Amino acid sequence: MYTDTDLFQIEKMGISLETIENQINNFKTGFPFVDLVAPATPADGIRKYNEEEIEFLNEFYTAESQKHQLVKFVPASGAASRMFKHLFEFNEKYHGREEDLVVFEKDKGFNSVYHFIQNIQKFAFYHELKSVLEKSGYQLDKLLEEKQYQVIIDFLLSDKGLGYAALPKGLLAFHNYPDGARLAVEEHLVEGAHYARDHEGRVQIHFTVSPEHRSRFVESITRVKEKYEKRFGVTYEISFSEQKSSTDTIAVDRENEPFREKNGSLVFRPGGHGALIENLNDLLGDIVFVKNIDNIVPDRLKDTTYLYKNVIGGLLLQLQNQVFDYLKIIEKGEISEHQIHEMTEYATHELSLKLSDQFVKKTLKEQTDELFHLMNRPIRVCGMVKNEGEPGGGPFWLRNQKGEVSLQIVESAQINHEDPKQEKIFQAATHFNPVDLVCGVRDFKGNSFDLRKFVDPATGFIAVKSKDGKDLKAQELPGLWNGAMAEWITVFVETPIITFNPVKTINDLLRPQHQPE
Repeated sequence: MYTDTDLFQIEKMGISLETIENQINNFKTGFPFVDLVAPATPADGIRKYNEEEIEFLNEFYTAESQKHQLVKFVPASGAASRMFKHLFEFNEKYHGREEDLVVFEKDKGFNSVYHFIQNIQKFAFYHELKSVLEKSGYQLDKLLEEKQYQVIIDFLLSDKGLGYAALPKGLLAFHNYPDGARLAVEEHLVEGAHYARDHEGRVQIHFTVSPEHRSRFVESITRVKEKYEKRFGVTYEISFSEQKSSTDTIAVDRENEPFREKNGSLVFRPGGHGALIENLNDLLGDIVFVKNIDNIVPDRLKDTTYLYKNVIGGLLLQLQNQVFDYLKIIEKGEISEHQIHEMTEYATHELSLKLSDQFVKKTLKEQTDELFHLMNRPIRVCGMVKNEGEPGGGPFWLRNQKGEVSLQIVESAQINHEDPKQEKIFQAATHFNPVDLVCGVRDFKGNSFDLRKFVDPATGFIAVKSKDGKDLKAQELPGLWNGAMAEWITVFVETPIITFNPVKTINDLLRPQHQPE
């Protein structure tokens, strides 16, 4: 099947032939739908804390975190182009004619182009856009008056102006402040100073970026880094990584044969955000906060974010300390039945772990081995917000292909919506996944886990794309917080809806949560 040229290409990317064959086999067999057992709710699977408990965890994290190497991990490689879909579509059709204006004014909804134009002065990029237009001989106010909206949008999106369509979200101006506009990436520097600083005042933040934008990220952060270091009394240690070519997946045609370029070379595609488990695996920290680049709010609303970051961080450290104590006892041997009972209660009630059906019939040694295997894993505590109709993943009890039941974050695309029982469980979900995680990635001896060993390979995705006028099938790896963390110990905590404020379209920046008071 493969020529010498193919083999050279595969080797250069750092991918094994075995991996390629596994991927092609996945195309042939398809990925199975997940088997939902029940939604995770505050009644079973999601913790909900009162004020006293929140304050305890907050204080516990503040004290205990200083013993650890903290890292804030921000996936930031995604392009912002999808944010501007409605603006692109508008510019293709709008020419300033009377009939165009009728269409423009017909839809005045929140996500309309009309709403965008009417509120353009409220965007953090407004003054920069105005300035770049002036350099080309245009007056923004006059363009608005003459209803030349297409010129304004063109200068926002294209290289002749701000070039926003070609930038990642992290490099867009998100919020206005008295001292100027703040980029999304800057907001993460501010956040990190509040919950990811160590005992020496160092703040480690790691951004995953695409190669073509890395220099712009470095330049943007370098420009403001000293300002925030002085403001918060910290020292930033900023690092970057890119998705590894070894995590790309081969593309195939409709017959599941490798898809080829016109020159005969094989076509590979990025493996999706699940590929970032490799980047996470390479980090040197032991407590890692994971949060998407666009889920940020202005300073006036950040206090709740900081509090709940401390809450989930405090819970993680509390659980991890106890798990480590138990694992050390097991390793020493000579465990009593009382200790086994205590560990069993902790594993089931505090860690939401499900023991095997045969556990009670096993010998003391076999029970000890099972508990050790269940607890000697990476731990993640995930914030969950009440579902208010957002599309995307949610918390569920799930049965894997080995028959094991565990808490998982599941995407809608993984579920068989044609199955009435599965759809009923899906619809009964009360909470939504805002990608608000804190991860313990070292074992009880202080060694880093190999996170690649805790991935469920059966939870990938297949999508049909188009290239050169032909259909191709693309494969995404198990999602970073879905199948890529399927074998972790998982604990869910309810967090307030204000901690979830993503920016999916440019108009989302007009929401009150993203505007100054």
